[in-house]
Amino acid sequence: MRAAPSQNKSLTAIALLCVCLLPSTLAHAVDVLDVYRTAAEQDPVIGAAKAAYAATKEQLPQARSALLPNLGGSVSTSKNVREFPGAVDTNPASPTFGQSYQGQTFNDHGWNAQLRQPIVNVASWFTMGSASASVEAAKFDLAAQEQDLIVRVVQAYLNILRAQDRLDTTNAEITAVKRQLEQVQQRFDVGLVAITDVLESQAAYDNAVVRGIQAEGDYAISFETLSTLTGQSYDALDRLSDELPIVNPDPFDEETWVTTALATNHGINSASAQLKAARRDIRAKRSGHLPTVDATVTQAHSVTGGQNFFGTDTTEQTIYGLQLTVPLFTGGLTRSRVRQANATADRAKELLLSQQLNVTRDTRNLYKSVTTDVIRVRARLKAIRSAQSALEATQTGYEVGTRNIVDVLQAQQRLYSSQFDYADSRYNYVLNLMRLKQVVGTLNEQDLNELNTFMDSGNPVQRVISMRSVADQLN
Repeated sequence: MRAAPSQNKSLTAIALLCVCLLPSTLAHAVDVLDVYRTAAEQDPVIGAAKAAYAATKEQLPQARSALLPNLGGSVSTSKNVREFPGAVDTNPASPTFGQSYQGQTFNDHGWNAQLRQPIVNVASWFTMGSASASVEAAKFDLAAQEQDLIVRVVQAYLNILRAQDRLDTTNAEITAVKRQLEQVQQRFDVGLVAITDVLESQAAYDNAVVRGIQAEGDYAISFETLSTLTGQSYDALDRLSDELPIVNPDPFDEETWVTTALATNHGINSASAQLKAARRDIRAKRSGHLPTVDATVTQAHSVTGGQNFFGTDTTEQTIYGLQLTVPLFTGGLTRSRVRQANATADRAKELLLSQQLNVTRDTRNLYKSVTTDVIRVRARLKAIRSAQSALEATQTGYEVGTRNIVDVLQAQQRLYSSQFDYADSRYNYVLNLMRLKQVVGTLNEQDLNELNTFMDSGNPVQRVISMRSVADQLN
C-alpha cells in the first residue's frame, strides 16, 4: 500500500523548499580582524564616540583661557556740528574771514587697546582642574567604546558562524529524515511496517523542514548586523578552526581577575575621573566668594576736532593698573552654585560605587561562565559520541523489532542537536572570554590577533541567496 499521490506531491514541494538556497558567487573570505578594522573606521557608534571625545577635549583650553592674557580694543569716530546763529568769522587765517556763518563741523576719533592679565583668580584655577578631569573621563569613555566595538564585532561574526552551523545541522537532519522516510515507505510497501510508521516519519520530516526554513531566515538576517557595523556586505567569512584551544582563564584565579578589574576597568576609571571633576568644581564654585586681581595695560589715542581755538587736539595715553574685584553680594547665586556642585559630586560618588559593584559582579559571573564553558565544550563533544552510538543502537533495535520508528527519529534529532550544541558552546566560550577581558579593561586588538590565528580560511562560510518562491510548488 502506497501513500497518496497528493502526499508525494507535498513531499516533493517541501523538499524543494528546504534546499531553496544557493551559494553566492565565490568571493575572497575575510577574517574577524579584517571585519574589525573596517568597523573601526565605519561604525557610526564609534564615530560618534570619537566626536564626543573631541568635543569634550575643548573644555580644557576653554577653561585655561580664563588664566591667560586677554587683549581687546575699540575704535570710535563721531561727527560734531556746532551752531552759532549770526556769528562772523573773525579768524584772519580763515578763507571765510569777515563772513557770517551758521555753525562749525568737526570730527572726533580715536582708538584704545587694553591688555588684561589675571593675577589672582582661584575659581578659574579650579575650573581648569575640573575640565582636565572631565577630559580624562572622556578618554576612558572612548576606550570603553572601542572595547565594546571589539565585542560587538566578535558577537556579530560568531552569530553568522552559529547560524551557519544551525543551518548545516538542520539540513543534515532533513537529509537523514528524508532517507528514513524513504526506507519506511519501502518497508511499508512490502508490508513490513504499519502505516503509522510512515505517518510518523512524514511528520518528522515536515518538522525538520520547518526548522530548516527558520534556520535559513536566521542565517540571512545574521549578515545584516555585521553590515550595520562595517557599512559593507560580505559574501564569505572564515570559519573558526577546530584547533581553537578551549582553556581556562589565565590566571586561573577569580579574585585576581576581580582585583584587576577594579583597577583597570574603563567604566570605573571614567566614573572616578568624573568624581574628581565634580569635587574640583565644588572648590571652583566656592571660590566665587573670593576677590580677583587683574593687571591691565591700556593704550589710548584720541583726536578731537574743534576742541579749542587752535583747532584739533591729539592725545596719547598709556595707563598701567591693577584691578581688584570683590564680589559683595550676588543675590545668592554663588551659594546656589555651591549646593548644585555638591549634589553633582554626590551623584558622581554614587555612580562610582554602582560601577564598582557592577564590575565586581560581572567579572565574577563572566569568570564562572568561561570556566563553565570549558567544561561544557568537553562534555558536549562526548555527548556527540554518545548520541551517535545511541542512534546506531536504536537503528539496530528497529531493524530487529525491539524499537519503533519514533525512537529512531528521536535519536536522530538528539544527534544533530548535540552537534549544534557543541559548536554553539565553542562560540559562547570565545564571546564570554572577550567579555571577561572587556570588563577587566584589558581587551584590545591583540586579542583579535590571537583569535585570528585560529580562523580556518580553507573552509569559509559562503553567503547564500534565496531562489524564487516555491509557493507555486506547494499548490
